[in-house]
Amino acid sequence: MTARILVVDDIPANVKLLEARLLAEYFDVLTADDGYKALAICDSTHVDLILLDIMMPGIDGFEVCERLKANPRTAHIPVVMVTALDQPSDRVRGLKAGADDFLTKPVNDLQLISRVKSLVRLKTLSDELRIRADTASNIGLEDMLKGADGRDEMAQVLLVDGRASSQERIIKALKPVAGVIAMSDPQAALFEAAENPVDLVIVNANFDEYDPLRLCSQLRSLERTRFLPLLLVTEMGADDLIVRALDLGVNDYIVRPIDPNELVARVLTQIKRKRYNDRLRMSMRQTIELAVTDGLTGLNNRRYLDNHLKVLFNRAAARSRPLSVCITDIDRFKSVNDAYGHDAGDEVLKEFAARVRSTVRGADLACRYGGEEFVVVMPDTDSMSAAVIAERLRSIIESQPFHLKTAGIMLNITASLGIACNAHGAETPEQLMKQADRALYEAKNGGRNRVVAAAA
Repeated sequence: MTARILVVDDIPANVKLLEARLLAEYFDVLTADDGYKALAICDSTHVDLILLDIMMPGIDGFEVCERLKANPRTAHIPVVMVTALDQPSDRVRGLKAGADDFLTKPVNDLQLISRVKSLVRLKTLSDELRIRADTASNIGLEDMLKGADGRDEMAQVLLVDGRASSQERIIKALKPVAGVIAMSDPQAALFEAAENPVDLVIVNANFDEYDPLRLCSQLRSLERTRFLPLLLVTEMGADDLIVRALDLGVNDYIVRPIDPNELVARVLTQIKRKRYNDRLRMSMRQTIELAVTDGLTGLNNRRYLDNHLKVLFNRAAARSRPLSVCITDIDRFKSVNDAYGHDAGDEVLKEFAARVRSTVRGADLACRYGGEEFVVVMPDTDSMSAAVIAERLRSIIESQPFHLKTAGIMLNITASLGIACNAHGAETPEQLMKQADRALYEAKNGGRNRVVAAAA
């Protein structure tokens, strides 16, 4: 793993020490000796993580962090405050300023490297999601990314804690900001996290006969809980446990005795990050859906058909199963556009797609191929069955006039259909589509409003 780390400290010896430790792990290191230089570097250069001293001349680390998090160009960069201050009030202030974590001087080597690697992994994921989200914003989905400031509905926290007394203290501390489900059985908690919506899992390492990292590992291995933020509660000085936890993918930790304000700040930080990333993933899914969906009819588009037909064709060949395709074309569609306008033509296309959708079976794939052409792919369907389905579609199109609201008329529409089956010599998806296209051409030349099957 490699990344670019910015070390910010006004004492040269501290900078050199951190720089040497990071270079030994093959990180690329930048340095700054005051807050202004740090802000300038972040504004002009790609940075993956910032190790930020608090006590500096000019502007202190708290203000630097606040400015970084307020700037959309730098808000996503993880900030770890490195300081000699070790009071809970200082940590709370830093977390409220947007810091992702704290390291106390003298810096423990294992915690430094583990924390850096953990946060870099998280940033790598967020960066990928943000790149996809940029595409989404370019096609009108930017509104989905707004409101990611944590001020949503009450968060749900799952607390896994082996002792009733500590459960009560944590529930009391979090009551103003989150609903808490407390459980003392780790396996029951794993099921709860997988089956119900949860924003954060807090694992208290106070079990007498159970390794809490086992639960953390299981949560990271399950698809449904892989991206859930994990907060570990542990004893002071449990460095080995903390390092192992961070390597497993635990997002954050807090040591006992727990300061309620620090707990709330860390919980809100993790929930805010989760909801932001959730929105990014949603945006990414929407972008993918838009890329393979026809905007007018809601059916899959040709891009999706070209890719998915290959999968269906190869699977049918491997299993020696039939696969049929039907290409359908709206008869004399150009005359509709010429006589009533393109808005009326769009209405015909949308209604036509709705009738196609109502005809196909659950396993069939219906796509708009382009213009007034539509394709239905029918897995496990021989040519005779495909002809029956195509005839049913032709009949549904012809039997009921299309209501054109823009023109205020009812219009009779018919369609011509060509079908082909892989059992008739097609060795590739392209050959299968060409056979169906030739059959469609015959249906058009034969008088339209009919189904023609490709010759065996």
